[in-house]
Amino acid sequence: MTEKLQNALNEQITAELWSANLYLSMSFYLEREGFSGMARWMQKQSAEEIGHAYAIAEYMIKREATPKVDKVDVVPQGWGNLVEVFEHALEHEKHVSKLIDELVQVASEEKDNATQNFLWQFVREQVEEEANVLNIVSRLRKAGDSAILFMDAKLGERES
Repeated sequence: MTEKLQNALNEQITAELWSANLYLSMSFYLEREGFSGMARWMQKQSAEEIGHAYAIAEYMIKREATPKVDKVDVVPQGWGNLVEVFEHALEHEKHVSKLIDELVQVASEEKDNATQNFLWQFVREQVEEEANVLNIVSRLRKAGDSAILFMDAKLGERES
């Protein structure tokens, strides 16, 4: 694995850990606001991002590369209303999709087919992530105050 690709993968590990902290912060905010179901959904999202960091590190080790944990910057600590929380999550997922696309491009430029193949799972997952959060944003916008508690309970049912 080239140094350029190794550096790019390490940057993605840091981005995944930042994402985990972002969703954890959102979870704390939602819990404080009394929406434990939505908080649980964000906790699951946070754990998923940590899983991505591990997956990238494990892949790098298999390829005799060196995964690194770099400094993770501070994440936002508060949002306005519920819709704004999930709108922020949607914009973040779009950002992550762009980062993954850029990683695939680096792997392509470095002619590393194995890494391109590894990364395609993340490309596919990002399509689902964006769709899931967009669906939540759409439902929250349509629901209004009367259905927010139903949405909270529904999101709290997330298994993984």
